[in-house]
Amino acid sequence: MNGPNGRPLERRRLLGVLGAGLLAGGAGCLGGDGGDGEDEGEDEPRTVDPTIEHPGDEPVAFTDEQNCPICNMTPADYPAWHGQVAHEDGTGAAFDTPGCLFAYLVITTSDSPVAGAWISDYETGDLIDATEASYVLITDETAVDDIMKINPRSFAERDDAVAFLEEYDAEELTEEDIIEFDEIDRETAEIYRGNRM
Repeated sequence: MNGPNGRPLERRRLLGVLGAGLLAGGAGCLGGDGGDGEDEGEDEPRTVDPTIEHPGDEPVAFTDEQNCPICNMTPADYPAWHGQVAHEDGTGAAFDTPGCLFAYLVITTSDSPVAGAWISDYETGDLIDATEASYVLITDETAVDDIMKINPRSFAERDDAVAFLEEYDAEELTEEDIIEFDEIDRETAEIYRGNRM
């Protein structure tokens, strides 16, 4: 059976159903509740749990079974960037980048103090004591080719971080853009992983 324009009515019905479905789906993407009258928790901050056992006295080996709790990538695949954190309770986490380590420190569910932390030195690639490292807070994503878009630069010695600043001309940074481990906070972590926090 054809309608007034000569097209089959079945096609019209199909298009009508598809159109209604698209409208309903679009409305759901724009917000609102989940249909039960309660918010789905979109505004609640994300948290992550420690993901590995860690003795805390020295770094553990990176393995293919470890996944970063922030981005789910495999830290063993990124030796020039990876790091790890150990808590006093014997738990910890491994990360593919310093940016993910920063985010973890801010959003971890662990209330156990950090017993140790290690990160790859930006210049040497060696695993260094992250709690003693200096971090250059670069922010220009267009000037770098990092994994996960952008990461702070980790250095074993503050003098190396200052030397990096003197050579780095992609953006204007000063020694105020160098921080220590105990200065890592939510604002700093959001520079690197705000979309995952």
